[in-house]
Amino acid sequence: MGIPNYQHTAASRFINYVQIDTQSDPASPTQPSTEKQKDLSRILVEELHDIGIKDAELDEYGYVYATIPATSDKEVPVLCYCSHVDTAPDCSGKGVKPILHMSYDGKDIVLPDDPTVVISTKDHPYLKERIGDDIITASGTTLLGADDKAGVAIIMDLANYLIQHPEIQHGKIRILFTPDEEVGRGVAKVDMDKLGAQFGYTLDGGERAHLEGETFSADGVSVVFNGVSAHPGYAKGKMVSAIKAAAAFVDKLPRNEWSPETTEGMQGFVHPVHIEGTIEKATVQFIVRDFVTAQLAHHEQKLRELVDKTVAEFPGMSVDFIVKEQYRNMKEILDGQPQVMDYAEEAYKRAGMITQRMSIRGGTDGSRLSFMGLPCPNIFTGEMGIHSKQEYVSVQDMEKAVETLVHLAQVWEEHSK
Repeated sequence: MGIPNYQHTAASRFINYVQIDTQSDPASPTQPSTEKQKDLSRILVEELHDIGIKDAELDEYGYVYATIPATSDKEVPVLCYCSHVDTAPDCSGKGVKPILHMSYDGKDIVLPDDPTVVISTKDHPYLKERIGDDIITASGTTLLGADDKAGVAIIMDLANYLIQHPEIQHGKIRILFTPDEEVGRGVAKVDMDKLGAQFGYTLDGGERAHLEGETFSADGVSVVFNGVSAHPGYAKGKMVSAIKAAAAFVDKLPRNEWSPETTEGMQGFVHPVHIEGTIEKATVQFIVRDFVTAQLAHHEQKLRELVDKTVAEFPGMSVDFIVKEQYRNMKEILDGQPQVMDYAEEAYKRAGMITQRMSIRGGTDGSRLSFMGLPCPNIFTGEMGIHSKQEYVSVQDMEKAVETLVHLAQVWEEHSK
């Protein structure tokens, strides 16, 4: 299998991309949240121009738009291939030193800049399937950035291949590179009219052959305890501590259920992610997740009941309970457009894979894009161990993803009139 007579560029591009610090910042109100994300985006625009895609552009919000022109005379729906340039705030992305481990032999990979960081098949079972592949890691002090620079490199390699091979019949393909996916604002400023696509695919998945068409539905909840401040020397009967109320509330959360550390599969959860406060005001922020959107209200009601119990213990305390929608399960949209998943499954088959349809215990840019009018499942890239110093990616997985995208464009063309 594979693409004959073609020297892939995904690995070399990826190694260059990960050395550029593009970490996003959840505390920043700007778009993009960090200007340094544009450092990579500007390079991508230049490389797209060099490939022969002259309309590639970077806008003020950090989005890269570009077009691979159609080679077919059919009326083929415009596809969008999308990846994000930013890396997660969870682990440093500055000074990444990528290491290429040729023909991985199955042994533990000890990272040289911190030998306590070891990537093993025990902790990463998928590595067993990649024995013989060329594996890229970081050096032990940073994440790698395969999430999602592997996706970026795959799309760039695809563009390079299709421009070099106009004999391959496909419709118009729009490329979209986004900032700030890791902080939940990846498509907040996408110009859908400019994008002009009917269907899309994000390249932000993990294991080879995985095809993800379902995500969590997600809300954010802020619980704000409003106390009463007083001089501590004369506080008896006057002070009502918002800090103590917040602490008592968090202590009421179940320890053995209903949390990320105690759930798996299709189970939802409620997760406190940030707490801060003073005597007068203390805030606990949550993320609420479930595959069934209607269940979010159930989780939030249960949370409200715990809040009410807490407030009852602190006379004079008031509370604000604020719910904000974050994203919804893309399956609700994709079920109405089954060909989007079916055509991807056909492309996987042509690339020699048996598709594994998966659910994501999280969200992607595709979650939001699907509800913005662009049905958009998620395709594998090989990125593994994400958001950590143990992150790695297989070169052969990236190349298989490029092959899959070629087949996918052809499948859409063949099914058009």
